[in-house]
Amino acid sequence: MKLSGSTRVLGIFGDPVAHSLSPRMHNAALAAAGIDAIYVPFHVTPDNLAGAIQALRALSLWGVNLTVPHKEAVLPLLDRVTEQARLIGAVNTVTHEDGYLVGHNTDAPGFLHALGVDLGFVPAKKKILVLGAGGASRAALVALAQAGAATIVIANRTPARARLLCESFSAFFPGTDFACSSLDAGELCQFFAGVDLLVNTSAMGLKGESCAHLPWHCLPEAACVYDMVYARGKTSLQIEAEKRGHSTADGRGMLIAQGEAAFALWTGQESPSGVMADSILTE
Repeated sequence: MKLSGSTRVLGIFGDPVAHSLSPRMHNAALAAAGIDAIYVPFHVTPDNLAGAIQALRALSLWGVNLTVPHKEAVLPLLDRVTEQARLIGAVNTVTHEDGYLVGHNTDAPGFLHALGVDLGFVPAKKKILVLGAGGASRAALVALAQAGAATIVIANRTPARARLLCESFSAFFPGTDFACSSLDAGELCQFFAGVDLLVNTSAMGLKGESCAHLPWHCLPEAACVYDMVYARGKTSLQIEAEKRGHSTADGRGMLIAQGEAAFALWTGQESPSGVMADSILTE
């Protein structure tokens, strides 16, 4: 990588951010495309998000991705937000356009793409249970509802937050039945009945902690499990699910798909085919 006085800067804001694979795949794509730019991780705590967004503007950064816990908090700090991102209520990509900061969400299409490619799963007319009620959850909910899911259950540590999402999205997507649950094993067990897909959008297992506490015995054997968390090897959720015969995938497929979409927004061109995937799926 050759840096010059005209090298443009892209990056990712997150807390934590050291685990992110985004720098590896974006730098590989930038190099393959011959673009004079670099993508770097920025550890930004919630208290410093507003300052970091101002720095993006002041330093003329080309754009950034946003990860946990900034996807929702960033909305009021931007000049404009796309209709899709506004509906989701979360932004994962910011473009810097002639001094204006514009928020986008590439998570929703990236998620649907990954479900199809990695699990062969089509949401139409299916029952899906989503763990978590944050920005990543909102993207998954919009994607699943737009794809025709029959029933979506939102399970969250704070049930009130899950209820708010149920009420909000029920109004937008009358063709999908929404329900909410706590993470209490007894209550969750009832909602696991008939589930075709279990999706983890929360930070559960991000630090390698066990996911054995979930009521796995209540989840139908044919159910697939998609974990937006990713790690070297299998995630904790995948390990527990595969012990019980479930087909699983981690968040790398979604990461690649949403990354390719973000790359196109920043650069105005498609990411070189297969480069992002090769950079993180092969060591």
